[in-house]
Amino acid sequence: MSALSLRDVRKSFGGNAILNGISLDVEQDEFIALVGPSGCGKSTLLRILAGLDHADSGGIIVGGKDMAPVAAADRNIAMVFQSYALYPHLTAGQNIAVPLAMKRLSRSQRLPLIGALLPGQKGIRAGISRDVREMASVLKIDQLLDRKPGQMSGGQRQRVALARAMVRQPSIFLMDEPLSNLDANLRVHARGEIVELHRRAGVPTLYVTHDQAEALSMADRVAVMIGGHLLQLAAPEAIYNDPAHIEVARFVGQPRINILPAVADTGRVDYQGVRLALLEKVANGPVSLGIRPEFVKLAPDGRSGLAGRIERVEFLGSEVIAHCRLDLSGDAVVAKLAPHEAMDLIGGMPVGVLLPSEQAMVFGPGGTAAAHRQYGRHTAGTGLCLASRLRGSSRMPPRFTGAAKAARPGCWRHRQSCCCCCSCSCRWPLSSFSASPISSSATASSASSALRTTRIS
Repeated sequence: MSALSLRDVRKSFGGNAILNGISLDVEQDEFIALVGPSGCGKSTLLRILAGLDHADSGGIIVGGKDMAPVAAADRNIAMVFQSYALYPHLTAGQNIAVPLAMKRLSRSQRLPLIGALLPGQKGIRAGISRDVREMASVLKIDQLLDRKPGQMSGGQRQRVALARAMVRQPSIFLMDEPLSNLDANLRVHARGEIVELHRRAGVPTLYVTHDQAEALSMADRVAVMIGGHLLQLAAPEAIYNDPAHIEVARFVGQPRINILPAVADTGRVDYQGVRLALLEKVANGPVSLGIRPEFVKLAPDGRSGLAGRIERVEFLGSEVIAHCRLDLSGDAVVAKLAPHEAMDLIGGMPVGVLLPSEQAMVFGPGGTAAAHRQYGRHTAGTGLCLASRLRGSSRMPPRFTGAAKAARPGCWRHRQSCCCCCSCSCRWPLSSFSASPISSSATASSASSALRTTRIS
């Protein structure tokens, strides 16, 4: 049973639909990042989970219990806000102690003067102080307990807000863009701290962000929301390398993916004379061809590839972004190059643009993926997908390791254990695998042959 389940959650404000049937399962110890552009409904979904807002329809199940009739104060869900929401007149220690005082002290015991005279309150307050000091020690903010928010930096206020959320030992963590107010260097440092705190607490976490770098680097799974719809829920590697929808491909990745108009005909995709033979069948008609900028190569002599011209070059230190325009079609193509590959490139220079077919993605007229790259797909008999092996076993959800992984029902197409959490997004043709698992010694060769799915004919 999932620690948290959302079932067809819908929410509208006036005539504007904000959430359009969001369904999601979060397992114990899992870290899920909700990512999407501003206004897609991420924060609204978190507010509904926390009980700060109500859904028009749908269900929210936490630990097998329906949360619809449960008040926000009784849900045992901790939320970290984008603005931290610290009380400016209280010290850091007092801010951290607020949820414990609200939970353990009666209304009369919380009164400023009379409460101190009531029996039993001293022992309770001593326990609260002890828990505050222990949490401050974990987050290394012991020296900040006597400071007020105005006397702390943004990173220090962020840690205090996290401590206030964690000290109550909630059943679920909700984080609404907690790093958005920090500078770039501090954000990178804080990412690791949050992931480590999640690992220690072992509590399911929903982390809202519009920063794709945070989502890809921190989460076990990433949920991409656009226009109130949950377009894809998968491991970070699958989100980036095998997006299920063209909008997911466009949103994830910097610079944005190159989307080029092409035509599918009898199992092949043609773009400007370059024909790609695909393993999976694609319906005849217009399609969109997607290629990440890091896979695009430029030939300065212009003798190979598609003829084009450089419009501008952006030097970013460790990489160079070249913006090109194809001569024949007028389509814009962006290439991400290493500095040594772009030493002689200048604006207005004619070049040849090389589009590698093995890295191509194909999307149908409706935007859904029509052909899939086989990165992160399963290798028969291993019980682990390439994405999980690349990420390392420590990043896998604990329920899919050891005996739990062996007991998990296998994907019907692969006849093996699936490590992609609740929903297997595998789209291998059934004929690509034998009915019985192969030995582990054949895994490497199978993976190598399976990854080569497309080629120029």
